[in-house]
Amino acid sequence: MTTIVVVRKNQQIAIAADSQSTFGDTRLGARFDAWPDKIFQAHDSYFAICGAAAHDLVLQSALGRTRNLDFQSRVNVFESFRKLHPKLKEDFFLQTDEEENDPYESSQMTVLIANRGGIFGVFSMREVYEYRQFWAIGSGRDYALGAMHAIYGQPELTAADIARIGIEAGCEFDINSASPCTLYTVNIDQDKETP
Repeated sequence: MTTIVVVRKNQQIAIAADSQSTFGDTRLGARFDAWPDKIFQAHDSYFAICGAAAHDLVLQSALGRTRNLDFQSRVNVFESFRKLHPKLKEDFFLQTDEEENDPYESSQMTVLIANRGGIFGVFSMREVYEYRQFWAIGSGRDYALGAMHAIYGQPELTAADIARIGIEAGCEFDINSASPCTLYTVNIDQDKETP
């Protein structure tokens, strides 16, 4: 699994992730991985995925092949993932089965998105959340959320500082997360009000 966080504070947005991959009881650390960065950029946004390792290249490819996608608002993120879902099934052979009583087909991934429009989370049935302050996904999320909650109100800390502390907590206590972390920042659109 992993630890991935997004933070929004003042006029800055940060997204950060650990750099370890795991395969059952085997871990692949950044020292041995030629591509340890779990964050990628597309459509003027940063994306980070939690779930099967295959999701990373699949989503990068799907985003690269699809035009007219917009990730700058909650509604636009939903519409973009709605457009991507059939492509994931047809072009990448996504297995959509989860529970028999699920109301919708699953996209089988959890994604955090950071851009000038805000910070967003997309979950398996294309539920989209926009966050006011911060959020985390992955096996280290509980540690990251606790750490970020404890320090968010400290005025001297930036979004990048808080994101780094969240990742450090995940790496310290979650067996499936490890340093170093990668971190990217963007400035918030001045016209974008806090939700």
